[in-house]
Amino acid sequence: MSLTLGPVSSAEQRSFVTERSGSFLQLPSWAAVKAEWLHENVGWYDGKTLVGTGVVLLRRTPVVKRYLAYLPEGPVIDWSAYDTGEITRPLLAHLRHRRAFTVKMGPQVITRRWTAATIKTALADGPATRLGDLPADFCDSAGIDVADRLQALGWLRDRAVGAGFGDYQPRYVFQLPLAGRSLEDVLSGFNQLWRRNIKKADKSGVVVSEGGFEDLGAFHALYGETAQRDGFQPRALSYFERMWQVMRTEDPDRIRLYLASRDGVLLAATTAVTVGEHVWYSYGASSTAGREYRGSNAVQWRMISDAHARGASVYDMRGISDTLDPDDHLFGLIQFKLGTGGEAVEYLGEWDYPLSPLLHKAFEFYLARR
Repeated sequence: MSLTLGPVSSAEQRSFVTERSGSFLQLPSWAAVKAEWLHENVGWYDGKTLVGTGVVLLRRTPVVKRYLAYLPEGPVIDWSAYDTGEITRPLLAHLRHRRAFTVKMGPQVITRRWTAATIKTALADGPATRLGDLPADFCDSAGIDVADRLQALGWLRDRAVGAGFGDYQPRYVFQLPLAGRSLEDVLSGFNQLWRRNIKKADKSGVVVSEGGFEDLGAFHALYGETAQRDGFQPRALSYFERMWQVMRTEDPDRIRLYLASRDGVLLAATTAVTVGEHVWYSYGASSTAGREYRGSNAVQWRMISDAHARGASVYDMRGISDTLDPDDHLFGLIQFKLGTGGEAVEYLGEWDYPLSPLLHKAFEFYLARR
């Protein structure tokens, strides 16, 4: 029997994604965060059984009534259990009816992994400038087959490789496995610099505490300083306030705010998001002043410790660039996270299906000029 696509309630979708520790970007609350997009929840059914869900965000074009349809880090479905065409065909048919000109999706299907040891060796030897150039420690043939099938079906891989910060999500992330490991095991896997910095923060009197809605203003001020220093466009305080309210309404433990301070001065602040057994480091900020007290290391260690205490199997440090070039300005993303002894993970990445090739090309031209 072929899969069919139909509506799914927010409660069903939330339960389905949580049970599978799927991406928080595929929760109904995330659709509420992205208030500038329209959205709908869809479900894949094998007979009457729900086997997959997707949050579809819809962005209207300025002139004609056509939409970019986007499933961020979705849909959530077992891609190895069904033919790729069985999954994508009903989705495309539905979104064509919804007047989408392009469908963009980023299934969380892993294709390759690299251990910290492999990456460190490559950095020491210096032959590779890109993560993708390294022989992987693990290749998932099922994930690679999905990529081949998508291409054969006419889907186009998003050409943007690297950090991918903005509305669209990274293809490469850095994750710290926690399942089956004691907290002492996790700490012993850190490199010497990380362990030393955690101790230094503690000896220097850095205190990490959980904050609430009332502390978002302090977080945002530090985030603005970080944006200016690192050269990216910051989001408004109202964005984080909306995120906090809708995600905490969905689940009081969905999002947490961590504040690292010394003598009452805020040094670093982060947010963590939890779905099932997966915890993500979502946003981070740090002060240039007082960096010698290592607040950033202290706040990460607290988030990792709390994730471990809650039974998380993965602590996800989110996006990294695929560069291994120390002179690249994005190299620091992987350098900082590499010290935890985790692993770099490659997902399928984001794929586009142009339902209207002309509008799709116009959209790509717009993105290139933005």
